[in-house]
Amino acid sequence: MTQVDFYVLPDTTLQARLAFACRLAETIQRKGYRLHLHAEDEAMARELDEVLWTFRPDAYVPHVLMESEPRDDTSASDVPVTIGWQGPPPPEQPVQALLNLSPGIPEWFSRFERVAEIINQHQDVLVAKRECWQTYKQRGYPVKAHQLRGQDSEG
Repeated sequence: MTQVDFYVLPDTTLQARLAFACRLAETIQRKGYRLHLHAEDEAMARELDEVLWTFRPDAYVPHVLMESEPRDDTSASDVPVTIGWQGPPPPEQPVQALLNLSPGIPEWFSRFERVAEIINQHQDVLVAKRECWQTYKQRGYPVKAHQLRGQDSEG
């Protein structure tokens, strides 16, 4: 059964949420897992794509934007981190973890071993993710909250 983790940040900004998403993506990728970042829309997906290149000068998270052509000769199945906003990665690409940054729960979330939800202190995010928490719990999924404070949310 899919394990769901909620990471609760003390910050209110989208930038803090995306920066933490990048750090979490780096950690997941370094552990050898394949990850799909599910953005709210194309604008957020493109911003995530940019932030993954710049969030730390000494970091490199190999990734591809799913709704665009892969850079160079790399196919999406060769890249451990994918970013999308419309749907899941293709079935031929086995991905173990989903990092959901959209307000709702993607209907295909249960095909992943792990789901991460990132919450910040923005009212719209709090309301949407509170509903997600309740939905996961009502459906019987194991859910865990991680309260991050100050330095913990920065790295």
